[in-house]
Amino acid sequence: MAAVKSCSVCLRESTLQFPRPNRGDHYKRRGGKWRSPQAAVIPNSHLPMRSFEVKNRTSAEDIKSLRLITAIKTPYLPDGRFDLEAYDALVNVQIVNGAEGVIVGGTTGEGQLMSWDEHIMLIGHTVNCFGSSVKVIGNTGSNSTREAIHATEQGFAVGMHAALHINPYYGKTSLEGMVSHFDCVLPMGPTIIYNVPSRTGQDIPPRVIHTIAQSPNLAGVKECVGNDRVEQYTDKGIVVWSGNDDQCHDARWSHGATGVISVTSNLIPGLMRKLMFEGKNTELNSKLLPLIDWLFQEPNPIALNTALAQLGVVRPVFRLPYVPLPLAKRVEFVNLVKKIGRENFVGEANVQVLDDDDFILIGRY
Repeated sequence: MAAVKSCSVCLRESTLQFPRPNRGDHYKRRGGKWRSPQAAVIPNSHLPMRSFEVKNRTSAEDIKSLRLITAIKTPYLPDGRFDLEAYDALVNVQIVNGAEGVIVGGTTGEGQLMSWDEHIMLIGHTVNCFGSSVKVIGNTGSNSTREAIHATEQGFAVGMHAALHINPYYGKTSLEGMVSHFDCVLPMGPTIIYNVPSRTGQDIPPRVIHTIAQSPNLAGVKECVGNDRVEQYTDKGIVVWSGNDDQCHDARWSHGATGVISVTSNLIPGLMRKLMFEGKNTELNSKLLPLIDWLFQEPNPIALNTALAQLGVVRPVFRLPYVPLPLAKRVEFVNLVKKIGRENFVGEANVQVLDDDDFILIGRY
């Protein structure tokens, strides 16, 4: 009976209180300044899918210290389903070579081509297999606030340590809408905000980040605008990870970034760890820049998928609309591997120049 009474009290306390309208308030007022109506804020203290043990297991502080986070690739079987054996091997080699976190189902992992069922399953699988060795950060962002809330709740329910959230894209929104969107997901757990205007079509400006930085769950920002923006945040004590592999060395050692959320570390995790952990190393950075430039000549993850297939660590299967790089670019990659050293790359097979017929393109999966 006491438990029932307690429950009813919680329900009464969490009941949404809407402001009462004032008859004198109108959207159009003569001689008055128009003010946008204030949205009702729903407290997020009640998250029914999550136990307190899961909710409190990881803090934002645990995420803020990570220096090398890999945006992990998702491999496929010839019928288009996940190749979990290859995926596990790829995650394991990241851990062995010093990656401290993985982004699951991000742009690199092709979360945009997954159903939400696939997405949450892969997050849960990663937590179950590797959650004690690496921080699992699930990309549960969406341009729909409703979807972002639901996916984030599910992601934390299956044990992810943090969420990655992008600003609403395509339809986009106002700056106030961005703040409201992030305010809806931040209370659920540690969160990294991802700013990549080249994909979303809209920058997340500093005033939005400074507003939501009041949340104790903001772990930091994955910033792709450049190192001047990185320094704007780090000067204010906000944790930043470079989202640009070609700028991450300078971001880390000259602009205050904590580290990088990297695509390139899928291929050379040991060298990327060295770049982030062992001090300024312009020689190594210069050595890696041709590979990084090669990786981003077409929209990510086209080149990465091609490279991992050539290294023999994933099957040469592409979910459309992604297709492999042309033959001349595949030859370039083989030469880059030889120049940097095959021993620095993931996998054990000899790097190959695959033929066009070796690739499988899947439209229905």
